[in-house]
Amino acid sequence: MGASAPKPARPAGGDAVVDLREAIRDKLILTLGQSLETARPRDWFVATALALRDRIVEADRPQAGQPPHKRVYYLSLEFLIGRLMSDALNNLGLTETVRAALGELGVDLDAVQDAEPDAALGNGGLGRLAACFMESMASLKIPAVGYGIRYDHGLFRQSFKDGWQQEAPETWLAEGNPWEFARPEATYRIGFGGGVTMSASGDGIARRWEPVETVLAVAHDVPVVGWRGCQVNRLRLWKAEGPAPIDLARFNGGDHVGALAERMRAEAISRVLYPSDASAAGQELRLRQEYFFTSASLQDLVARHKAERGDLRSLPDHAAIQLNDTHPAIAVPELMRLLTDEEGLGWEDAWHITTHTLHYTNHTLLPEALETWPVELMERLLPRHMQIIYLINWMHLEEQAKGGHGDAAHLASVSLIDESHGRRVRMGHLAFHGARRVNGVSALHTDLMRTTVFSDLHALDSDKIVNKTNGITFRRWLHTANPGLTRLAVEVVGEGVLDKPELLRGLDALATDAGFVARYRAVRRERKQALAALVADRTGIDIDPDALFDVQVKRIHEYKRQLLNLLETVALYQAIKAEPHRDWTPRVKIFGGKAAPSYVQAKLIIKLAADVARAVNDDPEVAGRLKVVFLPNYSVSLAEAIIPAADLSEQISTAGLEASGTGNMKFALNGALTVGTLDGANIEIKDHVGAENIFIFGLDAEGVTARKAMPGYARAAIEASPRLAAALDMIASGRFSPEEPGRFRPLTDDLRGRDPYLLTADFDDYWRTQRAIDAAWRDPASWWAKAIHNTARMAWFSSDRSMREYADEIWRVRLDQ
Repeated sequence: MGASAPKPARPAGGDAVVDLREAIRDKLILTLGQSLETARPRDWFVATALALRDRIVEADRPQAGQPPHKRVYYLSLEFLIGRLMSDALNNLGLTETVRAALGELGVDLDAVQDAEPDAALGNGGLGRLAACFMESMASLKIPAVGYGIRYDHGLFRQSFKDGWQQEAPETWLAEGNPWEFARPEATYRIGFGGGVTMSASGDGIARRWEPVETVLAVAHDVPVVGWRGCQVNRLRLWKAEGPAPIDLARFNGGDHVGALAERMRAEAISRVLYPSDASAAGQELRLRQEYFFTSASLQDLVARHKAERGDLRSLPDHAAIQLNDTHPAIAVPELMRLLTDEEGLGWEDAWHITTHTLHYTNHTLLPEALETWPVELMERLLPRHMQIIYLINWMHLEEQAKGGHGDAAHLASVSLIDESHGRRVRMGHLAFHGARRVNGVSALHTDLMRTTVFSDLHALDSDKIVNKTNGITFRRWLHTANPGLTRLAVEVVGEGVLDKPELLRGLDALATDAGFVARYRAVRRERKQALAALVADRTGIDIDPDALFDVQVKRIHEYKRQLLNLLETVALYQAIKAEPHRDWTPRVKIFGGKAAPSYVQAKLIIKLAADVARAVNDDPEVAGRLKVVFLPNYSVSLAEAIIPAADLSEQISTAGLEASGTGNMKFALNGALTVGTLDGANIEIKDHVGAENIFIFGLDAEGVTARKAMPGYARAAIEASPRLAAALDMIASGRFSPEEPGRFRPLTDDLRGRDPYLLTADFDDYWRTQRAIDAAWRDPASWWAKAIHNTARMAWFSSDRSMREYADEIWRVRLDQ
């Protein structure tokens, strides 16, 4: 791993190694109370992390003193940070030094790193993006604080029982978190419920919220180290606690369980990431989570600004708050409440501060993913905020009426309150209205925002929506995940590529150089062999590293169309069975991802994958030609093993529904060829790597809209495709579930009826494209030239580029402050 890291300040030997060796030994013995002979890998991990943390604090010391001119505050309900040791080692340039130090103690660094649990504080792309952005901001020396929740249990641990997904708590904090600093001095009171009192105040009426319930938000800071240790920012995660540890009177009165009830209710807020919202209680807990972390974060940054600058009217000059999706959209009324009710500012001043400090990133066009909350729930839980929302909305609609836009249909479309299906607060509209800038995350997504979900609001303020295409941190997804490829790039184009990924373009000229291609292929084969060993260990399935590794790993969702991949798998299985003597291209289909616990269709898709895998892998007629694997418990660390080993990256969402994607970028950077629709950032990847180096199929966003307008499009597509019809029949007949023949009828019936994600419309083109991929794999010179071009041309997709654009065009932060 270490060859990809920057050169340490001192060579991997001598004093640097001795210093770290002794520091790790001291932490193990004096802090953890363990001996060298009996310490577990986990103990060595903690000791090493604590020794590194000391050096991170030392690196951060020069940042003390004069506050920066402007800070970024990044509010996100998810931070999928994964394991942190590899980031810290790589960015501090200490990988080989620590490897040598541990080696002198008889300990292997790789085993120590494997003992670190994944911090699964996110569900997928949204949380991983937040983690990449935090790392890039530190690397670019952008002063920033990330705000989120310190979940006791992050995204659930996935296992399988008879092919069905099972969920268990993710216990990443079971033995503590050595990276974090508890900050009890940064504790804020968060209210819920109660009512609002009014009293005369000067020329008007003062309103005061009197909550009936109070929860404490206690800060825990995780340092975020920039590249080459240039800057350390912080990720501040909030833990929920009750105002009192126990109701002693109730306990002494014999109610031992009830005495803890208030504490348990408070702590439930930070207990689990994304509790199911299938029940009213689950919906309330989600809203409590969102308000809890948003209020704590705003109170914290307001307090910091007052201590550093005094006058809150200057907040927009020194703070930029980014709302990552609608989860923290309650920041609009909460900041207004803090400024007016708590700080005594007038409404106009408070509104100016709010709308010049907040910015909002939209991540979805799916109506069901654009959050709305029942007015009744908001009024009961956050009564003062609903008053503020009503006033914002009234002023907003009055302005429309005065401007000649008073017709009922228009007012209903731009109102913050949706009254079409019960009264609900539109959090996307609220965030849009309260933000200075609203951004999409790919060119297509941003265009669709302007013409679909926010079309009427966009017409009112045509400059507000801007595009900022997502990016990934190359330090994690190239340097750390693929050290062999990084080492090769450094040897060929120079060490400068570690700081300037655009220098990867120097690999372009070597795409047909036989010597370089051989070395590039050797790197890929090494990673494929490692993945094959991991697959065998975790699933018991043996796969051939020389086969084409066809990978789809991401959250399981109908619009991401894992089911389309499975339909093609079944059709390929049928084709091989029909012509067993044909020279088929060996292929291994690798799936991974989690379905939300209450998402029935997604969990059924996982079960179908398991049943298809069982049938295919046990059939001797297809042996050596097709294997199917579903790796359990997909995580950041598992992604780091899979992505560098992939030959083909499946990015096959229904066009117009994937906002951006970042997995597509990680795969392409590591040389996997993309098979995908013209959706999200696939379009921009095609533009950068070249249309000849990517496999595009299916309807585009306009085609999807047109096809959906055609009655009976699914039935017509199936009737026109004997191959698709046969695959559907095989699944529906119970061939893969003989013990329960009708198990998958909900999936096949939906495709034959509604098919809202147009799998039937795209199937034939997808099949044809996959067979073109088979042919391309059989031309190694062409395949590896395409792979090298992908790696060489992906520099634009660095999250450093994304952060520079945010800093310049949204936050107005100077990079030289």
